[in-house]
Amino acid sequence: MTTTVTIYHNPACGTSRNTLAMIRNSGAEPVIVEYLQHPPQREQLAAMIRDARLSVRDAIRQKGTPYAELGLDNPALADEQLLDAMLAHPILINRPFVVSTLGTRLCRPSELVLEILPNPQQGAFTKEDGEVVIDARGQRVSPGR
Repeated sequence: MTTTVTIYHNPACGTSRNTLAMIRNSGAEPVIVEYLQHPPQREQLAAMIRDARLSVRDAIRQKGTPYAELGLDNPALADEQLLDAMLAHPILINRPFVVSTLGTRLCRPSELVLEILPNPQQGAFTKEDGEVVIDARGQRVSPGR
C-alpha cells in the first residue's frame, strides 16, 4: 500500500529541513510543495489549519515576515482577513505543514511529524543542531514536549 505524505516546505528553514529528513527516515518520499513559490489554494490552507486543530492566528508566522507592518496583530481582524494576508504573502504561512493519511500537523517542533507518519523510523536520526531524536533501533529518544 502506498501512502502519500505531503510537506509544505521551505528549504531555507531548519525546522522544515529536519521534518523532511524525518519523513524520509521513515522510508517515505513525500510530495514536496515549496509553498513560497506554490502557495496552497485558500480552501486548502483553511482545511490544513482546521485539520491541524489550530486557529488561523496560530498558523501565522510572525518572525521574519511583514506581520507587524501589515497590522496583523490587530485582534479585530477576522480569520478571512488573516487568510487573505497569508495568501498574499506566503511567508506568513507558518511551516512546515505536513499532511498524511493519519492527519495534519504544523510540525513545530519538527518531531510532531512522528505523530502522523504511517511508517516507523528506519534508523537513527539527529537534527541539524545535533539533538538526537531517534536511536539506532528507530525508537524515539526524547518526547521533546
